Amino acid sequence: MERKILIIEDEKAIADILAFNLQREGYQTQEEHDGVAGLEQALSGGYDLILLDVMLPGIDGFDICRQVRQRSDVPIIMLTAREEEGDKVYGLDLGADDYITKPFSMRELMARIKANMRRLPSAPSGEKANISVLDSEITIDNDKGEILKSGRQIPLTVREFELVKCMSARPGYVFSREELMEQVWGYEYYGDLRAVDVAIRRLREKIEDNPAEPTHIMTKRGAGYYYARVN
Repeated sequence: MERKILIIEDEKAIADILAFNLQREGYQTQEEHDGVAGLEQALSGGYDLILLDVMLPGIDGFDICRQVRQRSDVPIIMLTAREEEGDKVYGLDLGADDYITKPFSMRELMARIKANMRRLPSAPSGEKANISVLDSEITIDNDKGEILKSGRQIPLTVREFELVKCMSARPGYVFSREELMEQVWGYEYYGDLRAVDVAIRRLREKIEDNPAEPTHIMTKRGAGYYYARVN
């Protein structure tokens, strides 16, 4: 089944170029050129990924990202002409999975799309569920791409799920931000590693009882992050 991508971009010429190249790669596309219509489409569901411009008439991309993330974990890549670090981090804080700064190459964008659209397949009917018990509190359902804490499902984005899966596969091992970027993001991020810090912070807010005093997702000062089992 073809994957479907929603393009929310106010410059129609750019949106048309994006749609043309995505369709050549086998994706279905839907274009919206203002924030209000874009938000309505995004909340309607049925999309595998959203390409979201920041500067939009009506409702800006940051507000759209915030509202979508409250209801869905669909991957969001923000398209921005802004190069300020604060804008990029703000978008990630709101729940965007990635951002790319204009102008960008289609090759780079396609790499980002493929990396962010990764999905774990559902288990075939009748097969035993692929469950990993990490410790006394955390369980991974690898087939559904879900994390359970004390039996309660924790809503995670694809990126957050893959962070837990990567780190918990080697409990106690300290991953540098560069290692996590390579193994979880899956492509060269051009030296901007703040995305890792933001993703870790959002993950702690969902998994930890007290994010300020984590017991699962730990920091090794000056080295990186590691997963600690809770007995």
